[in-house]
This record gives sequence, C-alpha cells and structure tokens, in this order.
Amino acid sequence: MRAMVLESPRTPLREMRLPRPTPGTGQVLVRVSACAVCRTDLQIADGELTHSKLPLVLGHEVVGQVVETGSGAERFKIGTRVGIPWLGWSCGECRYCRSEQENLCEMAQFTGYTLDGGYAEYMTADERFCFAIPESYSDIHAAPLLCAGLIGYRCLCKSGKAERLGIYGFGAAGHIVSQIAQQQGRQVYAFTRPGDDEAQQFALSLGAIWSGDSKTRPPKLLDAAIIFASSGELVPQALKAVAPGGIVVCGGIHMSDIPSFSYDILWRERSICSVANLTRRDGEEFMALASRLPLKTSVQAFSLSEANEALTHLRTGKLQGAAVLMVS
Repeated sequence: MRAMVLESPRTPLREMRLPRPTPGTGQVLVRVSACAVCRTDLQIADGELTHSKLPLVLGHEVVGQVVETGSGAERFKIGTRVGIPWLGWSCGECRYCRSEQENLCEMAQFTGYTLDGGYAEYMTADERFCFAIPESYSDIHAAPLLCAGLIGYRCLCKSGKAERLGIYGFGAAGHIVSQIAQQQGRQVYAFTRPGDDEAQQFALSLGAIWSGDSKTRPPKLLDAAIIFASSGELVPQALKAVAPGGIVVCGGIHMSDIPSFSYDILWRERSICSVANLTRRDGEEFMALASRLPLKTSVQAFSLSEANEALTHLRTGKLQGAAVLMVS
C-alpha cells in the first residue's frame, strides 16, 4: 500500500510502499478514503510534540470503509463507513478508564502519533474507538469532524453556558465550533492572526458577530474563550477579554510557553483549563449532534502524495477551514 511516512522530525514525509496491515484481536482493517490534516500532525512533523513512534504514518481524522475484521471484532460489518479519531486505545482498567475518563489514561495510545494513522491507503484501528459517520456527510466533509469537530465540541462543553464566546484561531476547529455555538444561541467573537483580513471575513461569513486580530480587545467582555491556536501568549490576552467568572479553555495538545502575567487578570474567579484528547462519550454525543445539525465543513482537497504541501499550507496559514487528503 502507499503511505506518506515521517522518518524523523523536521524532514519531509516520504512516499513509501508498505505491507498492508493485518487486524489483530478487536481491530478492524479500514481502507482509507479521506484523512484531514490537523495542526497536531504539523507539531509532530516539526518535532514540537516529542516521543512519537518512528517511522510513523501521521493522520488521526480518518474516514474509510471496514474491509476486514480481526478476532472478536463484531461492532462493524464489512463495508461499514467509520471514522477514526486521535484517541486510539486505552487500557480499560485504570481509575480514569473505569470512570469514563479514558482520555486521561496513562497507557493511552494515539492514532497518527504512537499508532500508525491515516496518511495511507489502509490502517488498522481498535473497533472500540471508531465511530459511525452520519450519512449526510461525504467522506471529504466528514474527515474534519474526527478531530476539529470532536475536540472543538469538548472545548465548547468546557466553556459552560457562555453566551458571549471568543474563539482564538479560526481554523478547522474554530469554524465548526462557531456553527454549533450559534445554533445553541451563543454569540461568537472570532480572533485571528494580526492582518489576516481574509480569515476575519471568513468568520463573519459564518455568522460571527465580531472578528478582529488576537491582540484586539472585543467590544464586550466575553463569558468564555476557547484557544485553538498554539501560541501560549494568547492565554493572558484571552484572560483580559473575559468577564469575572469567565473561563479560558486551551484546546491544543501542545502550546508554546505561557508568559507570566499579573494576578489581577485571573482574579474575580476567572479560570483556565486545558482539554486533553476525547472520550468515546464525546464522540457519540458529537456525531449525534452532527447528524441533526447542518454543519458546513470548509475543506481544501489534496492527494495523498501532496501531504507535504498540505502541511506547508497549514504551517503558513494559507488555509480556510481544513486540508483533507483524498486517499482512495
């Protein structure tokens, strides 16, 4: 099978021919149709996220068809379309797994990081961590739901009942979460890179009531802010923009160092929290929500061989929405 392989950090992915994997106990073999490109993929490729498996097939926003099942795998019939997310395996026995917090499992394995992912024609996955995809979405438009949508949904839940919601980094996750928030009756304030007028117009076209650069104070104090950008300097900026009692949710797996800040911008019960991975309950809830809501995913298609180009577009901020590799 063809695959784009990361052999070492900070080097381009190399197109290779690899043996087609065989599903083990409880696993399914999936023929990959589409795989979205996530900022986490870029952070792994650039060496910002360390301790990855090497060589590695990136990709954790995977849509494909089940073509073979391993021993004991009974959830999905052959031919079923499934989605494969970032969280690929957990132990099922620790205190986190027993309390439906498998996203915090110390033994967890991650698709496209410690397990080979979807930048390939075939991949195996633990059937417990695969999701059925709503029929209303094509493969290319469903792919961003598997991380941008899922992690965005968990971030939105962490924001509580915030009526005025700020989104820092209006990319793949931001443009999906914005639509959900608005359909819940919230007001969205979008923050982009300074000077990125195109991204600001994109946010407004999707219903944000205000859009500006990340260093600008919004016209009203926010009830909550979600940071999808990986810049730690945005945390104190967001704290200054939220009202007393508000929360700043950091949605990334990796973020640059947060600079020191004065206590007064945290005082009056403002808070900061991170979001780690996802739970299967998150996935089931979000996919049910996505099947009811007409979410529009803005995508730019690339072939599997163009994976390096897609990563470069993401690195340089040339994307609106999500890049998706069309694999088969």
